[in-house]
Parts: sequence; structure tokens; C-alpha cells
Amino acid sequence: MIKSMTGYGLASIENDDFIISVEVKTLNSKFLDLSIRSPKQFSEKELEIRNLVSKILDRGKVNLNIEFANKTGVDLPISINEDLLLSYYQRYKEISDKTEGPATDLFKIALQSPNVISNLVEKTSDSEAWEAVKGAIEQALAKCDDFRKDEGQVLQEKFMENLTVIREGLTNVKEVDPIRKERIRQRIRNNFNDWLEENDFDKNRFEQELIYYFEKIDITEEIVRLETHLNYFEKNLLEDSNQGKKLGFISQEIGREINTIGSKANDAAIQQHVVVMKDELEKIKEQSLNIL
Repeated sequence: MIKSMTGYGLASIENDDFIISVEVKTLNSKFLDLSIRSPKQFSEKELEIRNLVSKILDRGKVNLNIEFANKTGVDLPISINEDLLLSYYQRYKEISDKTEGPATDLFKIALQSPNVISNLVEKTSDSEAWEAVKGAIEQALAKCDDFRKDEGQVLQEKFMENLTVIREGLTNVKEVDPIRKERIRQRIRNNFNDWLEENDFDKNRFEQELIYYFEKIDITEEIVRLETHLNYFEKNLLEDSNQGKKLGFISQEIGREINTIGSKANDAAIQQHVVVMKDELEKIKEQSLNIL
């Protein structure tokens, strides 16, 4: 069964000590493109987080967001340099008095001055907290992977519908092709009968030219190859392993045969079926970019 590269997973854990929320979003990408947003106290765990992600999500643009709140913490997450704050305030007050300018908002200006407020980074050596975060990550990744499987099932059904339409178009082409050939033969026969009444010709050379011409407009080989490609596409579609890139390559070959049938046939009735097949193939190509 195929998987989509579009996925979403959310996991939350809450106990007496902390609240954890992990969100995973995935989109299309040729490779695993991972972006992590996490509290600074878990920055040293980034490599481990990447390993967790790569074990479950093989490919795609992945955004992983970790939120962690410690219920037991009583200290502020910032540090205020009071001495520096007073120095700024006094200096600003002196300048205000000299210039006889307004002294309003001086405290706010001083509080926003450089190095007055510093963010504190929690130094976590709490293995229990990390294990909880790790468990939430694994849950979110598992939910995201299940989401991808469900999306893949939907895409697989759409692909089968597209293949059915293309096969129907190919069947119509095979029904129309003998009529096209007979019409060409009749037109050539009538035109040459009129021409041959007034001109001499080499019959052997004429037959050779006809054979060469009919070989150029014959689409039997393209029809056979197209059927083979369609069957191969379906076979890979139903396999368990990741098939996204391979399906993309096969769809290119399908497109090549459809285009060749249209150009070689040079027939309005066949062109109508070719247009329908190409339209369905474009849907396949667009969706195959989202296959893992």
C-alpha cells in the first residue's frame, strides 16, 4: 500500500509535573527535510529527535513543534539586572532634566534597554521529563504515519480510477485504429488510381513506399507498450514498499506512448481519446509527487 507525504500528528501528555504537546506536519519533498522547534532545554536532544523522525518518516518536508511547560517551576523564566536598570533610569532622568524634556515612560525605556532582561534557559538533567517528551514525539509520529497511510489509500483509489479511464481510452483507440487504416488505404488507392492513369510507375518501388508509409503510421507497437506500462504501474501501486519515485518514472513512459500514438495516428477520432488519456495522466503525475 502506498503512503502520502502529506500527514499530521498531534500528541499531548500531562501529569503532576509538566504539560507536553508535540505537533508534526508533513508535506511533499524529494528528501527528508526536517525543521524542529523545541524549548532550549532540549536543544542537546536534536540529534536524537532527528533519529526518531527518520525511523518513521522516510521522506517529506517535516515540521515538528514541541511545547513543554513545567508545572512545578516557581522561578521566573527571565533575569532582571536591577543595578543596570537603575543606572539606565538615572542616566535617562539626568538627560531629561537637562533638556527639560518629558520624563514620562523613562522606566519602560530603561527596562527595554540592552542587557537589562535576559532569558533563562532551563538546564534540564531530568531524564523523566525527556522520556515523557520522547514518548510524546513517538506518539505524534505514529499518528502522522497513520494519517499518511489513510491518505495513501485515498490516492490509490484515485490512481485506479485514472488507470481505468486510460485503459478505456486505449480500448477505444484499438477499436478505431482498423477503421483509420482502411480509410487511409482507400484514400491512397483512389488518389493513385487517378494519378496512375496518366503516369508510368515502378510497381515494386510503389509497394516499398506504401510499406514504409504504413510502418510510419502504424501504432500497434505503441499500444502494446502502453498496455505494459499501465500494468506495471498498477503492479507497483499495489506493492508495500515506497514507490513514489518509480511511479513518477512509469508515468513519464506512459505519457511518451500516449503522445506517440496521437502524433503517428494523425486521426481526429483517435486524438479525442488521446486527449482524455493525457488528461487522466496529468492527474496521475500531479498526485504521484505526493507519494512516498
